[in-house]
Amino acid sequence: MSSVWRSGLPKAVREMAGLLIERIGRLSEKIRDLEKRIRTDAGQDEEAKRLMSIPGDGPITAMAIQAFAPPMEGFGRGRDFSAWLGLVPRQHSTGGRHCLGRVSKMGQRDLRRLLFVGAMAEIRWSVRRGVPEGSWLARMLARKPRRLVAIAMANRMARIAWALMTKKESCRDPVTAAA
Repeated sequence: MSSVWRSGLPKAVREMAGLLIERIGRLSEKIRDLEKRIRTDAGQDEEAKRLMSIPGDGPITAMAIQAFAPPMEGFGRGRDFSAWLGLVPRQHSTGGRHCLGRVSKMGQRDLRRLLFVGAMAEIRWSVRRGVPEGSWLARMLARKPRRLVAIAMANRMARIAWALMTKKESCRDPVTAAA
């Protein structure tokens, strides 16, 4: 009982914590090795390079799109791919009146999350650098909350990814463009 009071924790708890910390260290090392291999593979793959030319898309997102998305030729347009990911708003239309609701979140969760995280990183970085006046991003940030803008940007990134993969081109225009 006296050992509990001296160190604050029982010996069995300290041993368990030591094992967990050791395991976390080994897993962190494996994760670093895998990330390095993914970066190397993405740097050698032409399609991954094209996807990484989209602002906010990195090697992990590019390789994930290649691995988890079906062939892009199966989608008629970029909006269809974006809808497959769950990044388009629900439509409640009646009598010629179009009402857009919340994002459906139906579809491929992992890719949607990666695109959202990339969009949030791009927004944070752009805000720090200073968003170009009159750009799409500046107009959106002036009117909407950041997380909603990130969903819109992720939607836009998905559409751009569809276009790049079907047309076999690199991204010419950044996401923050004036269009």
